[in-house]
Amino acid sequence: MNIHEYQAKQLLRRYGVPVPRGEVAHNPAEAETIAEELDGPVWVVKAQIHAGGRGKAGGVKICRSVKEVVASADKLLGSRLVTHQTGPQGKEVKKVYIEQGSDIARELYVAQLIDRKTGGVAVIASTEGGMDIEEVAAKHPDKIIHLSLSPATPMRAFQARNIAFQLDLKEREVHKFVRLLMSMNKAFRELDATLVEINPLVVTKSNRLIALDCKMTFDENALFRHHDIQDMRDEHEMDPLELEASRHDLNYVKLEGDIGCMVNGAGLAMATMDIIQHYGGQPANFMDIAGAATKERVACAFKLIFNDPGVKGILVNVFGGMMRCNSIAEGIVGAAREVGLDRPLVVRLEGTNVELGRRILQESGLPIVTATTLSDAAGKIVNAVQGRA
Repeated sequence: MNIHEYQAKQLLRRYGVPVPRGEVAHNPAEAETIAEELDGPVWVVKAQIHAGGRGKAGGVKICRSVKEVVASADKLLGSRLVTHQTGPQGKEVKKVYIEQGSDIARELYVAQLIDRKTGGVAVIASTEGGMDIEEVAAKHPDKIIHLSLSPATPMRAFQARNIAFQLDLKEREVHKFVRLLMSMNKAFRELDATLVEINPLVVTKSNRLIALDCKMTFDENALFRHHDIQDMRDEHEMDPLELEASRHDLNYVKLEGDIGCMVNGAGLAMATMDIIQHYGGQPANFMDIAGAATKERVACAFKLIFNDPGVKGILVNVFGGMMRCNSIAEGIVGAAREVGLDRPLVVRLEGTNVELGRRILQESGLPIVTATTLSDAAGKIVNAVQGRA
């Protein structure tokens, strides 16, 4: 789950990480009130969307008067910001963050994220903070500092100090950096985050360290422990289909292809997507309906995929272990009749009551194509979508 910059800063402030004073505004009048309450002479107006690259796209404005703050907020609110992470359609700006300007001397980069190799936490830092950190990582990997922490082990002060020395911080800045990095690590662990990124972490001319921008993401499976973070979810920033799937506890991720996939089990779902591509097709989504899905849940998942306008055909690939194949078939048939099936549908069932499930599909009177193997199913749906016999 993603949250906005201003929300991430609220969380980091709880853990003692220094951030600039600021408030979120939904209209120019609110922006004016906030700017008057904050100390000048410089303000920063930032578009709040779930995407990086806002600065390069014009989503961050430096202002030197309250009048400029109001004008910048008015220009950004309601506009569509296009960054390298939004795609050409961009994202509508529904809120802006107004904060104090900072007297920047240096810009650093620091992040903590899940290390997939070790299962622990990877700490990444660089002297090259700012908008072009991706380019730095690609062209100058020697400028990237990397530290792997052991799984379930908090960061130690000596580890933070070693990073501070590599960042060439002054003696009076080292202690502040150590405290910041360890607070950041505590927040990462206690909040079940998957990423905490501060870019840039600025050193001011008065030797203060401030998190000038921040991004945080969280493990969806741990949100039941963090109702306050759940409440930070911005549904306007979510894909409508992904939002609807989350309401039914379906694991769904929208992709760019045209073959909808309904599968039980993440591993089988990944294998299904791979074999669709092997046969020359492109999956339109990742969907895991889980191992104990009910007939009603199967029907809901099918309708969700069907309602994606980019889907030209649907492949159902389900192994009936805890769930019976006849229940799966009943859910598919019921949903297909309800929506008025008008595109290719290939169904592969295996497991408990598989023969009964196949019979329900065959006797439904609907143009449902059955398959016995994963390869057979993938070949049939790709051929049907691409108009081949």
